Amino acid sequence: MSVDRSFVTRSKEENWMPVLELAVEEVFEIMVGCRVKPVAQTEHPPNEEYTAMIGLAGALCGILTLSCNAQTARQIARSMLGGTDNADTEVADALGELCNMIAGNFKNKLAGTDERCMLSVPTVISGGEYSFHSLADGCSVATVLLFEDAPVAVRLQLQS
Repeated sequence: MSVDRSFVTRSKEENWMPVLELAVEEVFEIMVGCRVKPVAQTEHPPNEEYTAMIGLAGALCGILTLSCNAQTARQIARSMLGGTDNADTEVADALGELCNMIAGNFKNKLAGTDERCMLSVPTVISGGEYSFHSLADGCSVATVLLFEDAPVAVRLQLQS
């Protein structure tokens, strides 16, 4: 599969933020059963105790991440899976699947990328003492949305 750099070049010219926010809003409504709304990142800085990641390869190359605190992660898992106290593996599975659905929804909204962009298996990191460094040298689109008054950060880092 060849990489078409024109999509990433276009991303610098286009405003992909509304597309990313719409993808997040739709997936939360379908998978979690609630509406989320974008907020200014400075108003609600997220605590990144959980980070789910999906790699993108092909027409788009990079990584999409979803980050939130542990309490929010557990609430998302409860909303998706039911129950009152989900195990850590269930929380990780729920966040990984949510991140996967957001990445898939996002790429399907961009003409020409749905069949020419593959997604990796989700990876979830938990704990508050880590630093995330993407080796993708390109543009970044990030948003923070409120889920039950708690911030959830979604970032798309694309390789140019």
